[in-house]
Amino acid sequence: MVLGQARITDEGIAQLKTRVGSYFKGEYLGAHNHTMSKGVIAHWCDGIGDFNNKLYRDEEYAKKTRYGCIIAPPCSLNTILGVTGMRVGGLPGVHSFHSGWDWVWMKPVKVNEPITCTYRPVDIVEKKSEFALRTVIIYSEGVYRNRRDEIVARCIGWSIRAERKVAREQGKYKEIKQYWLTEEMQKHVEDLLDKEEVRGATPRYWEDTNVGDELPQLVKGPLSVGEMMAWEHARGGGGEVHSFKIKALRKHPAWGWKNPDTGVRETIDQVHEQDDAAKGIAIPAAYDIGAQRNSWVSQGITNWMGDDGFLKSLYCEYRRFNVYGDIQFIKGKITKKYELNGEHLVDLDAWAENQRGEVTAPGKATVILRVKVNPKS
Repeated sequence: MVLGQARITDEGIAQLKTRVGSYFKGEYLGAHNHTMSKGVIAHWCDGIGDFNNKLYRDEEYAKKTRYGCIIAPPCSLNTILGVTGMRVGGLPGVHSFHSGWDWVWMKPVKVNEPITCTYRPVDIVEKKSEFALRTVIIYSEGVYRNRRDEIVARCIGWSIRAERKVAREQGKYKEIKQYWLTEEMQKHVEDLLDKEEVRGATPRYWEDTNVGDELPQLVKGPLSVGEMMAWEHARGGGGEVHSFKIKALRKHPAWGWKNPDTGVRETIDQVHEQDDAAKGIAIPAAYDIGAQRNSWVSQGITNWMGDDGFLKSLYCEYRRFNVYGDIQFIKGKITKKYELNGEHLVDLDAWAENQRGEVTAPGKATVILRVKVNPKS
């Protein structure tokens, strides 16, 4: 396999740091959407497997909610612009992994609402890693605005840059084997899918929640190329092909690799579809995009909170790779319940956990819940 073998250098890091604070003004790769239309929202839900929440799909149902129309799921703003730290560029030939999101939502986004987003790097941090020794974390900020120029959400997204050769030599994940789905696990997955709970129009009252309450479990997977292609199309991507691929590789040669079976020059994002590409960066098989798991975690929360709840914030890290064959169980638990500035809030631990019992994406969230009407008022 031919993959870029570039090193992380002091000069490269210094050059990256000069970009901190500067807004990106070019065309953002994969950002094709500018309006949260009914089709965009439905396509997003299809891509993450959010099939049962009528607030995102059913116009007649949504008219009866407090919004009066379909609204966009929280993380679907990723279809406008994905905030990952990758677009900052620099360090050609040094691999980049999207490693986390820190979302804050201010307002619901209603169907057919145009949304814009500004993007800029905000910090560059060096870190020692078991995976690849010297790494660099690039933090970026996206600010999403509606047609009235109101901020509807902010997102800090970050990516880790790691040397491919060092990652292979370290071999942190070399013992991981792809999971073989047993009949028992297949039945377990299907049972969970059949029992998926969506709170919907039944209010989740703040008064009825308690610290320690667990959220209903949500299941995703087993991960396969089908899930990956659905996700890519849902976020407005789908891969670089034909003249677009040629132009991209001419502009960024270190972004490419040569398929050992066909000799075809491919883009490095094929780590999410082809095992050979993933093995070139010391991952045993093709793997998901971290934002997928983040979106699954958000679905577990929106399923639980119901139509009257509002997801205020979600912080999620991607700690382990979700390779083809893996299953993710989305879980959550209330850790705090309080009032602040007139809002009735609950804090949650929320996470993705694979079939090995490993937490692959730990997260924390805050949800605004409805309170019961005082009959004497």
